[in-house]
Amino acid sequence: MKNIFNKKTIFDNFLSAFGAFLCISLLSFLHFSEYGDIWLIPPFGASMVLVMAVHSSPLAEPKNIFLGHTLSALSGVLIFALMGSSFVSLGIAVGLSVFVMATFDSIHPPAGANPIIAILGGKGLSFVLMPVALGAVVIILFALFYNKLLGRDYP
Repeated sequence: MKNIFNKKTIFDNFLSAFGAFLCISLLSFLHFSEYGDIWLIPPFGASMVLVMAVHSSPLAEPKNIFLGHTLSALSGVLIFALMGSSFVSLGIAVGLSVFVMATFDSIHPPAGANPIIAILGGKGLSFVLMPVALGAVVIILFALFYNKLLGRDYP
């Protein structure tokens, strides 16, 4: 078990938290701006945990973030278009997202929530582009810059 009260560990955890704060604040600013659109979805918070706190995990790789989020969102939009909103469509959409992420070797657990958002929100294809794909790109670019700035091995 690692020593959680080690100064280096606490400082590194603070830097991870600060990075998550910065990126989510940026997306929130865009979300709430008068020219903004929906830029923020709850799974992005979980993505930040991965890219900041466990940045060396394969689950935090840029390919997994982008493909995981977009393919999962697309799964939800597709199933909603075919079946509407029901307990069955929600289950099928999440199952499809797991299948698609695994097939494309792009597992990103936070993205498993995207089909639920797509179906419960009655989202169309535009949801896949904005906020999902564009938000994922912002997270990836931020993670590349911030982790490189800190000298972290990412991706």
